[in-house]
Amino acid sequence: MTAPDSSPAHDPYAAFRLRDFRNYMAGNFVFLVGLQMQKVAIGWEIYERTGSALHLGYVGLAQFAPQLLLAPFAGHVADAYNRKRVLGWALLVNALAALGLAWNAIHPAPLVVSYLLLIAIGAARAFWMPARSAILPRIVPVAIFGNAVSWYSSTFELAAITGPAVGGVLIGILRQTSAIYLINAAAVISFIALVARIHYEPNEQKSEVTLNAMSAGVRFVWNSKIVLAAILLDTFGVLFGGATALMPVYAKDILHVGPRGLGWLLAAPSVGAVTMAFIQAHRGPLRTPGRTLLMAVAGFGLVTILFGLSTHFWFSLLMLLALGAFDNISVVLRGTLVQVLTPDHMRGRVSSLNGLFIGTSNELGAFESGLAAQWLGPVTSVAGGGFATIVVVLGIAWLFPELRTLRRDELARPRTP
Repeated sequence: MTAPDSSPAHDPYAAFRLRDFRNYMAGNFVFLVGLQMQKVAIGWEIYERTGSALHLGYVGLAQFAPQLLLAPFAGHVADAYNRKRVLGWALLVNALAALGLAWNAIHPAPLVVSYLLLIAIGAARAFWMPARSAILPRIVPVAIFGNAVSWYSSTFELAAITGPAVGGVLIGILRQTSAIYLINAAAVISFIALVARIHYEPNEQKSEVTLNAMSAGVRFVWNSKIVLAAILLDTFGVLFGGATALMPVYAKDILHVGPRGLGWLLAAPSVGAVTMAFIQAHRGPLRTPGRTLLMAVAGFGLVTILFGLSTHFWFSLLMLLALGAFDNISVVLRGTLVQVLTPDHMRGRVSSLNGLFIGTSNELGAFESGLAAQWLGPVTSVAGGGFATIVVVLGIAWLFPELRTLRRDELARPRTP
């Protein structure tokens, strides 16, 4: 791996010295804990009701489809209007959908009701993802943005450790999921309240909703080869390496560890990721971020293969720890590249595309994994996905030499193609 910058001037806690960043991080942490708990609840509830790996894939598809349809419009809205307000309204829809899931868990309706609520969650996410991402560069200076992304990713990982573990324990104790949905709704409201305290000067540039305006982000990404390569690399890495979608199958049918074991399996990648985030924040920026990004995604594919072939719980946990560590390197580097190389007036639309191709590839990857598991079995699905991830890395490295040769000092002069 590339040697880090060892400059004594590096301050690992620089971002935390900003009050707005602290409020943002606190709200984001609470919000993500609720989302991770809800993720466990939805997966367990659907699998209990259907016994079908394919339906676990439908959970991802139901959330992906509205994001795919709304992403260009949502990105335009995040650039044209006050991002704090866009974020607040989208989160409110998310909270209402969580309340609907809680009611449905207490008074079960046909399965289609659950999927309709998941579609509403996906639609809300299409708006809150670009708004949330585009706010961060406005409250953190470019000079310490990489440091902020490292801590930001660690917040996600800490939430991903806490949420699944607590969610799995609560399901095991209560034998139902309604309480988890209610907790998630409360967490979303808390995030809204904390974001409201952030000092944020909107740079509203209201414009008509035209195809040209909405597609500006696509043109920027296409012309910025480094941004395009980073997005494609993580997109297909997550798409083919989406082992987490099949965790309920592994917990119940392969490793035989039940709902509590499921919580720990889902939390294990985050233990590795938060450890790596802590290391990255303290060691400073890497000199060759592009090459390191390629190596990290290749490592992600390798440990996915090993996890898919494992039938031992503790070895599976070890592989998931390594998976999380590689994933965190990728998340931090990709997030830094995309935001630093994108001008502010384009960040909503570019963040929307990034969220579509990266964030929603989790849901599309879940559908792909569920479909492959239905046809080929879970082991072949997971191990084959890891192999495909490595093939993707080789392809991206060949197609985009700019990423292979990218050096840290080039990030100081963002490109505007």
